[in-house]
Amino acid sequence: MLTKDAAPERGPTAAKRLRRVQSYTVGNLRASSCTGRPAAGSYTRTVSQLLRTRAAAAAALALVVAGCVTACAGGEPTPTPKPSTPAASSTPLAPPSPAPAPAAPAAPVASTDPNNLSVIVNKLRPLAPADYAPADVVEVPVPFANQPFLRKEAADATVAMFAAFEAQSGLKMQAQSAYRSYQTQVSVYAGWVASKGQAGADLTSARPGFSEHQTGLAIDISALPAACTLQRCFADTPQGQWLAANAVDYGFVLRYPDGGTPVTGYEFEPWHYRYVGVDTAKAYRASGATTLEQYFGLPAAPTYAP
Repeated sequence: MLTKDAAPERGPTAAKRLRRVQSYTVGNLRASSCTGRPAAGSYTRTVSQLLRTRAAAAAALALVVAGCVTACAGGEPTPTPKPSTPAASSTPLAPPSPAPAPAAPAAPVASTDPNNLSVIVNKLRPLAPADYAPADVVEVPVPFANQPFLRKEAADATVAMFAAFEAQSGLKMQAQSAYRSYQTQVSVYAGWVASKGQAGADLTSARPGFSEHQTGLAIDISALPAACTLQRCFADTPQGQWLAANAVDYGFVLRYPDGGTPVTGYEFEPWHYRYVGVDTAKAYRASGATTLEQYFGLPAAPTYAP
């Protein structure tokens, strides 16, 4: 322990002691001050044993401070603390918003406009005006029993359909009847009434102003050479079977199917096809509907309104 009255020590002996203190102190500071682990000996005890003067003690203290700075500067760098990971939020994340459902396809709508391909004419839906005549009727260049005329789009589709049948089967078919004017329908219907009576005629032929033939969109087809013309057995001919399977690809649907009389009001007519356009015809087939009334959501029309 240093005493107040001790005289300063001078000469070579003091210098040697200072160098020993410097060497000892720097080494121990590297082992303790910078690493945080205590050295084997106490700095206080070491200094009191080696120094005998107040001046030497002051010099040693300065060396201690300088040694600490030197040792810490020359030691290993203090590691940079890692950023702490933020604690998980206790608030649950909102679930992702579901993708909007695709819009449902619009329901098909039947038209009352006789110029529209989706016009529906039946015993409850007469043409308006009753003597309507389409403006774009053209001759259809296909084999025929009676020269056919149809609206231009339907005529082009008929030509393509007849050509496809002939190319695929090597057989032929012909147009039996196509567009009929109001006045022509007056004569046709009167002939059926004369042969079958009113009730029988209404199952076979439309009254004037209620006929699909008047729209220029309907065609009766028969085999060539003729076989089962305008008879149920036409369904069993190669022509009838091919039409039933392929007509929709050309925009035509079988208008009066077997078993459809309670809805359409007409007997089975495997020869009568109605042009509605390719998209509508394919949608009709895909829907599973058996009549246009069913497809368009219309009421059955088995009889004329009183």
